[in-house]
Amino acid sequence: MTTAPHPLVARAHRLAHDLLAPHAERVDQETVPASHIDAVRRSGLLGVGAPTEYGGAGASAAVARETAEILAGACCSTWFVQTQHHTPVKVLATYDSPVREKLLRPLATGELLAGIAYAHVRAFPRVLVRAVPEPGGWRFDGTVPWYTGWGLNDVMLLAGVTDTAEVVFAFTEAREQPGLRPSPPMRLAALTAARTVSMELDGLRVPEEAVALRVPYERWSVTDRTKTVNASPAVFGITEAALALLDDDTAAPLRTRLDEVRRRSYTLADHPVPHEHLDERLALRTQAYDVMRTATTAAVVTEGGRAMALTSKAQRLAREAMFLLVQGQTAESRAAHLASLTFSASA
Repeated sequence: MTTAPHPLVARAHRLAHDLLAPHAERVDQETVPASHIDAVRRSGLLGVGAPTEYGGAGASAAVARETAEILAGACCSTWFVQTQHHTPVKVLATYDSPVREKLLRPLATGELLAGIAYAHVRAFPRVLVRAVPEPGGWRFDGTVPWYTGWGLNDVMLLAGVTDTAEVVFAFTEAREQPGLRPSPPMRLAALTAARTVSMELDGLRVPEEAVALRVPYERWSVTDRTKTVNASPAVFGITEAALALLDDDTAAPLRTRLDEVRRRSYTLADHPVPHEHLDERLALRTQAYDVMRTATTAAVVTEGGRAMALTSKAQRLAREAMFLLVQGQTAESRAAHLASLTFSASA
């Protein structure tokens, strides 16, 4: 007797099969259309892990990972835009704040789409965006190097660091406004379609009631570290898509490796103590990269000269894999990955 997939997994498969995968090469060369995001909204996937009392699905981490794999394997650009949304939802669901009652329900139901502007905080003690308290709120100054989903997102979760090393997370509208000036969309080797810009902040004012969280950097960094040592479901999704382009004899040993790394990675991701086994988590993250890199390279080799055309699925997957190698990268994960590559080369 087989168990029916979770409804959101079934919807993700339909969305991938009917819309995302058939148009992925065109989107890759153009931009994620608003119609793709609207389809994700209607599917309920924006609320996959959001609390049911706020209109979300309240699904398990396993369901969230599976839907992420499906979307990333079908159209990584669309996946990357919508994946930003889940962090603001989690922050609002985890921490009590006045803005929670205002935004959590429309974010959980997909009425609003959120982006994130906080990766720069990982550069600390360098402070790229400074948060300064003012009467009634906060002022943000500095540069956000990367912001994805410009023109598609309704709101963003912005972070800055205070003079006392406190991280302030606050919501603001995702549009040009006094104190916020975006760059033109960046042309990138991969995921240009995800509409990534940098933002110059010069006196952007955010009211106190828009603040979602204030936390000392040292405490935040401990929690953030657990996110950046785990393998991304998108890596497994891209690998699956690449394996589908290979003949059975070539794909079989790679699939065996993929299944084992994914099983071990997700087992640790579900470990009840997120701060344990960090070295093993990092090792599995780099192993997941290795399988992805091998699978996407094999797909390019299989296609041969056709893979040089921009319409090639194998080439797109290889470029998306290159992007995932550095997405969410920290100094720690970079060092672990380089050490693994160096060891492999000398073995």
